[in-house]
Amino acid sequence: MDSTINWISIKKYEDILFLFWKGISKIEINRPECHNAFRVETVKEMIDAIDICHERKDIDVLIITGSGNKSFCSGGDQKTRKGAGYLGKDGIPRLNILDFYKKIRELPKPVIAMVNGFAVGGGHVLHVVCDLTIASDNAIFSQVGPKVGSFDGGFGSSYLARHIGQKRTREMWFLCKKYSAEEAFKMGLINKVVPLEDLEKITIEWCQTIQKRSPMSLRMIKRCLNAELDGQHGLMQLAGDATLMFYLTEESKEGKDAFLEKRNPNFKKFPRFL
Repeated sequence: MDSTINWISIKKYEDILFLFWKGISKIEINRPECHNAFRVETVKEMIDAIDICHERKDIDVLIITGSGNKSFCSGGDQKTRKGAGYLGKDGIPRLNILDFYKKIRELPKPVIAMVNGFAVGGGHVLHVVCDLTIASDNAIFSQVGPKVGSFDGGFGSSYLARHIGQKRTREMWFLCKKYSAEEAFKMGLINKVVPLEDLEKITIEWCQTIQKRSPMSLRMIKRCLNAELDGQHGLMQLAGDATLMFYLTEESKEGKDAFLEKRNPNFKKFPRFL
């Protein structure tokens, strides 16, 4: 791996940094003054950035992290929580972080949470919905919803239970305890614990290993793993990629070409696999 990582800004935002280096992109929540808590505008920017990741062919893998070395993300900014959600600059209450979680699941590229400190509340759910989690040895994991009058009945509970089991998930939500990186690793909540000073280097190494793998294989295994939990939406994503793969075959091209050429397609020349 190169000794120097020179991140280049893809697009300027107010609340996040959106960076690129050698096929790897990084969304970094840049609100260290509030432990990288997100507000409506933060989430809108992250959604815009991940949509760019989806469209750009030169991006192979996405890292999500927070600025500084104390907090990955502390969840929703409670100072902006009003009524039915979090108030944006337009004064409309929203829970748009749920849309970002879905975007992570839908992105046909691997997403790695690089947890550099506290992953709390919605920030904890954020790392859970990522495909992989690498954490620094100072990381702390916690659900705090019942302490602040909130909860996550979606990925933050059902998908979390697939990682650590029903009993641990109920413990995490009912008691709102804090768990060290080592405890999180032992319960299967995260993939790896590394020294803080090595966090980005090792995360990049994982990204570079992923870049050597078949992109279509990665895309399909992510779809297959998501499909069971994501219901009809997950099946639609999987079926969409299966259609993509079929469109790349000569058999599919024969059907299209025959239509355009106003002739009957000759599908007999293609084998029937057992």
